[in-house]
Amino acid sequence: MPDTPHDTEFTLPALDDPASTETGVILMGLDVERLLAGLGLATLADDPAVVALVVDRVRHGALRHLTPEGLVEAGARRWRSLRPAVAEAALDPVASGSLRRSWERATRVLAASLDGTGPASLAYVTACWFRREDVDEYTGATGSDGELYRVSRG
Repeated sequence: MPDTPHDTEFTLPALDDPASTETGVILMGLDVERLLAGLGLATLADDPAVVALVVDRVRHGALRHLTPEGLVEAGARRWRSLRPAVAEAALDPVASGSLRRSWERATRVLAASLDGTGPASLAYVTACWFRREDVDEYTGATGSDGELYRVSRG
């Protein structure tokens, strides 16, 4: 096998892995609007599972005092405000065959960079980081030069 900087090992979750890692793997598969709605709602309820359930209830009209559009806009505003700090975290694009390893590493780095962020906010910010190209484009997040953030293809 040729030398490669990529970790190509595929692993299933260990029984003693934190539940937050599996939550993260699920969040990474959500569409951008659900991610942003979750990030917006995470300011009100900071449990990732509760946030995901409430976002679905709002989308289905079960909670009339919140709207999907309002949650998405709140999440977009929050992403734009957090994006510079997330970029500063300098998460290098280490490729791994294991989403769980990548998730755990990114969560650790972002938790240290975004001091005081609760579990749901951290989960949704991390998921947005993994989906940053789509999220940045959707939200119009720009760097200090006023240009949309560019994803390094490493």
